[in-house]
Amino acid sequence: MRLTPQRLLIGLLCLVALVACCGLAYWQWTRFESASGTFQNLGYVLQWPLFGLFPAFMVWRIRKLDRERKAKPVEAPPPPVTRVEPVKPAHVDDSCGDDDDELAAYNRMLAELNARDERA
Repeated sequence: MRLTPQRLLIGLLCLVALVACCGLAYWQWTRFESASGTFQNLGYVLQWPLFGLFPAFMVWRIRKLDRERKAKPVEAPPPPVTRVEPVKPAHVDDSCGDDDDELAAYNRMLAELNARDERA
């Protein structure tokens, strides 16, 4: 592991966050011990150190995931996709047995699109 300026800065920021949050926990402890202190202040006493440790945990977690990603073997690319040719209808019937002009126009449009795809 190389010690770079970026890693030093991240470590320093994690340490500053921990010290600041422990200071806030101490402040909440003094509030809890005062005459106006409540159990909510005691809850904050327990929460602030966890908030201070969170940046260090995230650095550890990101580094762990990065090591796992680098250790994972490179997978082979997926096989090429083969094009399946559509089955050509033997005959497009525009009449459909009844006098539905809208359905006949729709069938003609589908036949034209199919012919255009075959040309392309």
